[in-house]
Amino acid sequence: MIGERIKRAREAAGFNQRELAKMAGITAMAISKYEREESTPSSGVLLALSKALGVRTEYFFRHTEVELEEVDYREHEKIPLKEEKKVLADVLEQLERWFELEQFLPVPWSVPFKLPKGLPAKINDYDDIEDLATKLRHVWDLGLGAIPELVDVLESKGIKVFITRYDGHKNFNGLTARVNDAPVIVVGKHWPGDRQRFTLAHELGHLVLKGRLSENIDEEMACHRFAGAFLAPKEMVFTLLGNKRSWLEPQELNILKQDWGLSMGGWTYRAFNLGILTKKTFGELWGLFNKNGWKEKEPEPQYPQEKTSQFEQLVFRALAEDIIGESKAAELLGMSVIDLHQYRKMESPNVVRHQ
Repeated sequence: MIGERIKRAREAAGFNQRELAKMAGITAMAISKYEREESTPSSGVLLALSKALGVRTEYFFRHTEVELEEVDYREHEKIPLKEEKKVLADVLEQLERWFELEQFLPVPWSVPFKLPKGLPAKINDYDDIEDLATKLRHVWDLGLGAIPELVDVLESKGIKVFITRYDGHKNFNGLTARVNDAPVIVVGKHWPGDRQRFTLAHELGHLVLKGRLSENIDEEMACHRFAGAFLAPKEMVFTLLGNKRSWLEPQELNILKQDWGLSMGGWTYRAFNLGILTKKTFGELWGLFNKNGWKEKEPEPQYPQEKTSQFEQLVFRALAEDIIGESKAAELLGMSVIDLHQYRKMESPNVVRHQ
């Protein structure tokens, strides 16, 4: 048990056995034996390992175990195996803390994810996706305006959302998985908010469109279209841009990005997909993006990153109601008891939260 947790924490930190051994002041052979459960580390060694790995010693004794199933990365995303292990280990660690917290709560922390009834059974062309996205917004009482906190919306519908601390590879946008038959969406913390939001909406598209697409429709393109339509509904795009445009000003697109959390490139594609821009004009505008490097990084200011706050709020609720003590709260939040004291008193804004 302890050996598996040492291995998982090591992979999450991106260390090989030799690197971890050097940082902890022990031999690589000892690390290997611990991970194979051939030897049990002393309390002093566990303390050294916890410092080297950036985890609390309680982590090694946690009994809550979860397993990710149906792990799926965005199409065309390729990251090295070592990096993939870091992502999955981080997500598993966050999930374990979630489920451990849930054991203390008198009611489940989330509702089961269910798609609403009344969505079209078959999508025959990409335009049908526009109507489906609007329908879903209506059923979820989101209206047609901007969605300020997309993570909150998804979590309220039973989708577990995690923003991984991993930020090591530019090809990683996000992934989907299932745990205990509940959908999980993971996004990278290193992307600006508009990129995170598009990934979240794209992965929601996979959940919503599954089994509905005609054979002639590419699933990835369909999910791209859904993401744009969900974040910026067709009716509002026409209202804001007009029915036909000969050009879109970059500053205009930047203003819309700040208001709606959809990238400048995303708004450009929305205009093209809805026939507001001709193919020729779209190509010219996209060429400008390419020339200025905006396809890789759009101009400042960047849209604020998404945040997950439900877990932390529930930890403090459990603490306030004496369901858990300070030590357990600190463990769940991944911080020291001293840091928790400062955080509770709202005296130290620089305390690092590990969620």
